[in-house]
Amino acid sequence: MEIKIGVQHSPRELVIDSPLGAEEVEEAVRNAINDGVLTLADNKGRRVIVPGDRLAYVEVTTSITGTVGFRS
Repeated sequence: MEIKIGVQHSPRELVIDSPLGAEEVEEAVRNAINDGVLTLADNKGRRVIVPGDRLAYVEVTTSITGTVGFRS
């Protein structure tokens, strides 16, 4: 899953590729709004931590843009 996170007062969005499903991401965002912190890990094990009250939007998509290569 490709996840785009908009953060208030930040000109750039965060983009990560995560092994989580859409429902798991939605649950994490809901918990972040209530608990105060959104923590997600990408496919390489890196973590993104965003204060829940600074979330502007979260976009979840299954298409990954920008990949180059041949399909087999």
